[in-house]
Amino acid sequence: MYTGSCLCGGVQFRIEAELASIQVCHCSQCRKAQGTPFATNTPVASAAFHLLSGAELLTSFSSSPGKQRVFCSRCGSPLYSLKDSLPGVLRIRAGLLNEALTAKPVAHFYTGSKANWWPIADDLPQFEQAYVPADKA
Repeated sequence: MYTGSCLCGGVQFRIEAELASIQVCHCSQCRKAQGTPFATNTPVASAAFHLLSGAELLTSFSSSPGKQRVFCSRCGSPLYSLKDSLPGVLRIRAGLLNEALTAKPVAHFYTGSKANWWPIADDLPQFEQAYVPADKA
């Protein structure tokens, strides 16, 4: 089980599942939404995500067709995103979690649009766009 919150603490949640590997996204939308060179996301089944407080603070923004970004309306912390193409999955921002994580980054995605001022200095696989496994293509 993991717990997490936004910066102001108004939104608090619990995840009752093991975390999937962390995805590092370098797309321009994630950079702008986070204000950082990349976003770190972990996919979580929506059934495993439990909002403990702050439902009234949740605000969403449709950043592209079929994709919502959810954030705290008080402090602006990005919380998660969800896509129509991935029903039942929330992409939780890994930096919100309180506990030490056993999940590790698995790859860098959308490196074709990464910030030119941030070098990728690890040996993780890099994909210029989103990675789609062969059996899902």
